[in-house]
Amino acid sequence: MKPLLSIFVTGFCILGALGLGLAPAVAQDKYPLRPIKILIPYAPGGATDIVARVLGDRLRDSLKATIVVENKPGAYGILALETMARSAPDGYTLMIGNVSTNAITPILYRDKMHIDYQRDVVPVMRLVDIPEFLLVATKNFTPKTVPEFVDYAKRNPGKVNYGSVGVGSYPDYDMAVFAKRAGELKMQGIPNKSGAAGVLTDMLSGSTQASFINVASSAGMVAAGQLRPLALVNRARLPEYPDVPTMQEAGFDGVGTLAWQALFAPAGTPKDVLETLRKAMTEAMASPAVIATFGKQNFNRVPTASLDDAKTWLAAEMARWKKITDEVPIELQQ
Repeated sequence: MKPLLSIFVTGFCILGALGLGLAPAVAQDKYPLRPIKILIPYAPGGATDIVARVLGDRLRDSLKATIVVENKPGAYGILALETMARSAPDGYTLMIGNVSTNAITPILYRDKMHIDYQRDVVPVMRLVDIPEFLLVATKNFTPKTVPEFVDYAKRNPGKVNYGSVGVGSYPDYDMAVFAKRAGELKMQGIPNKSGAAGVLTDMLSGSTQASFINVASSAGMVAAGQLRPLALVNRARLPEYPDVPTMQEAGFDGVGTLAWQALFAPAGTPKDVLETLRKAMTEAMASPAVIATFGKQNFNRVPTASLDDAKTWLAAEMARWKKITDEVPIELQQ
């Protein structure tokens, strides 16, 4: 019996050693194993950049991984979109985009893209939506209310320049819809591809007089009296700006965009990886630090509840913007 027992014990030890040897290999397959890159389709300083960096800091803790935020502006968001979509679908190259880059651009600039957006990109999670101001310059520009602005534009056709982050961006459409609703105002659009920071710089210099721009990016200049908010796109007035009416209160219900920001990945990314990302982002969004930071920025946290919920939401947004772009023609840049 002793030889038989010896063989049994030896075999058991070998199997145990093999099992222990397999354990590290299994652990190494667990996502994530290396740094995760999040592409931003704008220059630093805008709302999308702020969202990415705030959440990126928390994701480092949630995922126990290095998070690299990389700004890749240009071509209406197409550069970032294509880079992300063409990356390996493994969860290591992601994108945080907004309503302009990830709903409007794929509709308006489909022929400029070398990817099929709806085939090659998947939403992981809606993150926040961001109130915006109908904002005007204070430098050599007198209107202090929406009616005064409308009256000024009517009396000075073609002399009011408005800024946007690009032709066909949501602020560009917001102003076009506003002009149409206000009585076919004749204003000149001046796009700035550097994002919100560039638009604000143009307003401060006096080269543009108006813009729809998010509250977070413009708050400092509003506080300093360099820019003047005439109205707010949000569900209700903000406590920090009690005297600024909503667009609905100003008589323009439905005009303006609560600009959402969302996380995207290449199509084909394994569902378990997407779910890991979604859960980690949900945890990050619920952290007291993020809640406090987003609260100070007046970002509304509106996370989708599941991967399927994110797909349904994005499909509805694409349909809504297809209708808007059909109804409000804009001459696109070639």
